[in-house]
Amino acid sequence: MTHFMIAGGGIAGLTAALALHRAGFTAVTVVEAARELRAVGAGLNIMPNAVRELAELGLIDELSARGLATRELRYYHRSGGLISTEPRGLAAGYHWPQLSIGRCALQSVLADAVRERLGPEALVPGVRVAAVEQQPHGRPRVRIQHRDGVHRGSGSLEPDVLIGADGIRSAVRAGLNPGEGEPPWNGQLIWRGVSRVPAERAGTFMFIAGDDRQKAVVYPMAAPDPEDGTVPVNWALAIPAEVAAESAPRDGSGAAAESPGAHRGDWDRRISVERVAHHYRGWEFGGVDVADVVSAAEAAYEYPMVDREPLERWSHGRTTLIGDAAHAMYPAGSNGATQSVVDARALAQALSVHRDPTDALAAYEAHRRPAMTEIQRANRSHGPEIVIALAHERAPGGFTDIDEVVPPAERAEIAARYAAKGAFDPATVNLGSPYEPGRPPALD
Repeated sequence: MTHFMIAGGGIAGLTAALALHRAGFTAVTVVEAARELRAVGAGLNIMPNAVRELAELGLIDELSARGLATRELRYYHRSGGLISTEPRGLAAGYHWPQLSIGRCALQSVLADAVRERLGPEALVPGVRVAAVEQQPHGRPRVRIQHRDGVHRGSGSLEPDVLIGADGIRSAVRAGLNPGEGEPPWNGQLIWRGVSRVPAERAGTFMFIAGDDRQKAVVYPMAAPDPEDGTVPVNWALAIPAEVAAESAPRDGSGAAAESPGAHRGDWDRRISVERVAHHYRGWEFGGVDVADVVSAAEAAYEYPMVDREPLERWSHGRTTLIGDAAHAMYPAGSNGATQSVVDARALAQALSVHRDPTDALAAYEAHRRPAMTEIQRANRSHGPEIVIALAHERAPGGFTDIDEVVPPAERAEIAARYAAKGAFDPATVNLGSPYEPGRPPALD
């Protein structure tokens, strides 16, 4: 019986465990550094290609009950002008919805399913992968550190297959690529949070607004609460660090107390809501006031916008990478969690087809890595959100007719080109999942 060890109990790792179970593998252990599974961050948009895979894992009903099917995406110029409106999910002709959902809700659904299907012992908190060593026969030696309250210990394991799903600061990736260093930072900060606001102030659509330097992404994540009529709204704001520094806490000399790039890869750094809202006063789009929404939040979190350089290899012997550990990317096009889910299904499918795990990991990488490298690079150029930068570049003061600034054909081509990079256009997605166990997927 092949024993799989998954480093990381986030969306990628938990989905991988469920996908392996769906493919007939039962000896699966997920180790997670946190002593309790905590979902950091705020909300997520899961695109139809990933929702399709979650549906294949039998999770669609519960996820739909805890999230919201997004039907419309709007792009706005910073001045308030509407650049474009796009139908999404079912409204765009997909057979599956685009799902807006809290990260905590998604992660808890996945974790509960792992415990139910693979047993409570399959998910082990308080265990961190500290180092990975590749042995001559291809099997990894994994050094772990564990803690149980005040008790700490360490040891080593040799699983048959190691899957690195441990995020942008992946210890598995570091073991395969020693000396890679810190995630590169582009000088932008992301501020995130969730607010509960009355439904009439939340909007019924997702929007992305701003210019080539400052941006706001805002969307509701559930239907109105039947008791108080409020809606949870996710917001993610991108801002240059030098602009954000205007409201940063100061030390006695008047200098910023801390470098904004000091916490790369840490989603859990809390800052004041007031500091965030200050920079978005006057930003109102489709009746949704960004500063008003932000001010309703209980907390705000800061995260330097970082990614990882594309790798030439994900797989070494019987060790491979998925999710952010493999291809951390800038947050554009709703592809972070989406591609983690697809990675997990593709990996499990390859393992079901190839008897030799080394061959399976190589096949998985050949199928997934080229497309993910393309999306990583596209996201560094704003991905589909480039329409906002183009509109600002060509009409910095705003416009009367967007068609004269960014013609409809150009806007459509930008969206179609990006969708084609990841094979998540409606025609491809609606063919059905290519990751059924035992059936090789068609290579793109």
